[in-house]
Amino acid sequence: MVTLSVLDQSPIRKGGSAAEAFANTIDLAQQAERLGYSRYWLAEHHNTSSFAGSAPEVLIAAVAAATNRIRVGSGGVMLPHYSPLKVAECFRVLETLYPGRIDLGVGRAPGGDMRTTRALQPGPQAYDVGVFPQQVELLRQFLEDATGLQGEAGGFPADHPYVGLHATPRGPGMPALWMLGSGGDGALIAAQLGMAYCFAHFINQDAGTQPLELYRRNFRPSRDHASPRGSIAVSVTVADTEEEARRIASSRNLWVMHLLQNRAGSFPSIEEALAYPYTDQDRVMLRAIEQRSITGSPEQVRARLLALGEAHGVDDFVILTITYDQKDRIRSYALLAEAMGLEQA
Repeated sequence: MVTLSVLDQSPIRKGGSAAEAFANTIDLAQQAERLGYSRYWLAEHHNTSSFAGSAPEVLIAAVAAATNRIRVGSGGVMLPHYSPLKVAECFRVLETLYPGRIDLGVGRAPGGDMRTTRALQPGPQAYDVGVFPQQVELLRQFLEDATGLQGEAGGFPADHPYVGLHATPRGPGMPALWMLGSGGDGALIAAQLGMAYCFAHFINQDAGTQPLELYRRNFRPSRDHASPRGSIAVSVTVADTEEEARRIASSRNLWVMHLLQNRAGSFPSIEEALAYPYTDQDRVMLRAIEQRSITGSPEQVRARLLALGEAHGVDDFVILTITYDQKDRIRSYALLAEAMGLEQA
């Protein structure tokens, strides 16, 4: 059975605002729950005029409060910026407020430029990327310890220096832990720690099936997962016809082109994208960008998504859809849900 979820970066459209982007996030989450999507993940980006979501843990609380059943989580928290104890406590609060509905996806990408990364440092020196696996394990230990697990059952071993130090509030339940990655390093860390793994296909299509193959081949069973649990995050635009879908996607494609040219801003309108004076070099870049996403009618997108899942060995998809108009985004998710046979509430 296919599982569909949502990744929302809270995009800011040209002429719009961050407040509008957040209102659209809440609206889309409510629609996604009604349409039968399983999870709603919020992204983390810094120092950008393109996305409003800089603090996913805050948005998770807002989305969970506005919905009733759908799981809500981070896609993801960029852990190298933060103390594992602090992250554990944020998600202990969320799990206590919304028990059984919280996901904690973590990644090691900066979510911004290097200058911003330095400004986010917790002290005079940032965590070295080489200690990321230890950060993830410490985060899991704090979360397990908060539920009362000890020793071989989970939490900290008896000789750990943090024995007796607890992430609060303590109590039952744990957020579901996911590793997010766009290449082999994240896949290997997820495999070695026995975590669920989501491959960011929308970022790195050139990696092919290698990350998920690497993950499954090196997976070590853990307390959380006896076997691998893989997912794939895909950029998708669906409309009633292929022509309409391509017209709607032109806004996002122009934004991606500007991103690759280091001049990304808010998302342009469809009219601006269609009238843009593309050079021959731009058009070459644009053709490559169009291949990064699945765009078309419901039947076309369903066929391509299932083929992609078969190639990667997954039936769990996290869907990223960015449009200039909110109605087009909701319509895209609705058409996809219907095409994939989701059970609506």
